[in-house]
Amino acid sequence: MCTNFTPTRSGRWVKSSFGVDLPSDYPEEAYPGYAAPLVVKGHHTGRVACGLAKFGLIPAWAKDQTIARHTYNARSETAAQKPSFKKAWHNRQFGLVLVDHFYEPSYESGRAVRWKIELESAEPFGIACLWDRWADPATGESVVSFAMLTVNADAHPVMRAFHRPGDEKRTPVVVAPSLHDVWLGADHETASQLMSWGHMPQLRAMASPKSARA
Repeated sequence: MCTNFTPTRSGRWVKSSFGVDLPSDYPEEAYPGYAAPLVVKGHHTGRVACGLAKFGLIPAWAKDQTIARHTYNARSETAAQKPSFKKAWHNRQFGLVLVDHFYEPSYESGRAVRWKIELESAEPFGIACLWDRWADPATGESVVSFAMLTVNADAHPVMRAFHRPGDEKRTPVVVAPSLHDVWLGADHETASQLMSWGHMPQLRAMASPKSARA
């Protein structure tokens, strides 16, 4: 599971990659419930947009936002059937959350130590997401939120090193830059094919423990 990441601040990369501007005013690190930049594409208009969305998908039927504590990751194998994600999957609400790195725990030392995962190139990157729109019944506010899609990583050369011993290894689906537009406009068959770490660019990892005040 991925519960923590660093949203990118590279407006130049976002502009050159997607032709849109990066929004402002979001946290340096994101956890479930935090805002982060998300790119989506209209299926009918082809228009690409980038805005802030909450990490943790809030389905349209939810009574409040607390469900986001449990819906920040969506297993690619079951997203089409799970109540929280199936509408977004059916409607092909595919997005990319734009990040510099994400974090996972390594237990190599016998205790959890946070490690940072990034592209081998150190460039920002997009993680495949499902997104949805929820209307707050108390205020009428429209809230856009997302869940990262994940796949099995038991055999991934980098991601197999993380999570508790004995647990299944998982990785968010990092979308290669050449496939960004394909993912955003994908049909269900194409999306299913892309949800594999075999399509992902090369990753690297390094220890990145939190500071005492973090």
